[in-house]
Amino acid sequence: MAYRDPVLVVVELKGGNDFMNTIIPYTNGIYHDCRPIVGLREDEVLPMNDTLAWHPNTVPLKEMFEQGDMAIVQGIGYPDSSRSHFRAMDVWHTCEPIDIGTEGWLGRVVRDLDPKGENVLTGINFGKGLSRALAVSGVPVTSVDDLDNYGLMTSIAEDPKRMQAIEIFKTMYKPAIGTGVVMDYLSQTGLDVIRGSDELKKAPAMYQSDVEYGSNSIAKALRDVARVHLAGLGTRIFYTQHGGYDHHANEMPSHPKLLTELSEAIRDFFQDLRNHNASEEIAMLVFSEFGRRMRDNASGTDHGTGGGAFIIGDGVNGGLYAEYPSLDPSRWANGEDLEHTIDFRGIYATLLEQWMGMDATPIVDGTFEQIQPFKEAV
Repeated sequence: MAYRDPVLVVVELKGGNDFMNTIIPYTNGIYHDCRPIVGLREDEVLPMNDTLAWHPNTVPLKEMFEQGDMAIVQGIGYPDSSRSHFRAMDVWHTCEPIDIGTEGWLGRVVRDLDPKGENVLTGINFGKGLSRALAVSGVPVTSVDDLDNYGLMTSIAEDPKRMQAIEIFKTMYKPAIGTGVVMDYLSQTGLDVIRGSDELKKAPAMYQSDVEYGSNSIAKALRDVARVHLAGLGTRIFYTQHGGYDHHANEMPSHPKLLTELSEAIRDFFQDLRNHNASEEIAMLVFSEFGRRMRDNASGTDHGTGGGAFIIGDGVNGGLYAEYPSLDPSRWANGEDLEHTIDFRGIYATLLEQWMGMDATPIVDGTFEQIQPFKEAV
């Protein structure tokens, strides 16, 4: 196959995915003692080894892992982790755990990939609004809610939708960086992004596939990612979200449903790309802002710290990376959380340097421990 530029797809699990109920320490008595309500029994899970197991609703992910296409990053987080959704995502999006950051890490990536802003499709967000991870003043990034009816944040004709998107954007960022910065960003980038709309509209017409994606939001978003990637429009960074992971209550019916949607969507996405001989240049990062607490509550789990992430792709050397947090109560963060065992900025740096072939230090604001999840580094 001729060389093609590496592409990064980022999937955010919004709300704080319960990593301990996704990759489950099923033979550990402390897990079962702490989770009499939401814990899964040993006879319910899909064993990975003698200590860890998959949630029964993640069969497609389990199969990808067994095929060697998935790296599981255990214990991902950062020191003194915030339990606030807003602050935690702000940290993950800007790589600034102490100060309030004004530049998204992926926005910096787009700027480095296309310093003159020649291709407004270098970075694309699928979903309402625009992730802060992609926001850097002067760096155009396209945001698409519905590829088949494209117009969100880019089409002047669809003014109500455009204004709704701007309001979402302002609500997301004003508490951290102020209205002025938000409006400056929109004024500098909004008109630039319109330039890419005609190109982006070509993607659905060019797409043919035998893969039948689900009807849920993450399946639709990843299908859109596939359609744009297959159209060859030069996009290097794709970003999307799967919401609903904030399970303070009713975790048992809700979390399994989300894991089913996520697992099947990722499987279908990679199958689609492989059918088109377009998967080898793709690496996917799946992450969430934090894990959940050790002990369950009445019917769910509350905000915690250490979590987990997945790196998926044909170029991945599958396996377990970093260390699963200790379940020993003496090691619990804040007296009730899983501790973090590897800094998320090191995982970003791993993807940037080993996959994208970029200098990660100025993007993640420092040097952090990396893992080696790829068969061959660029």
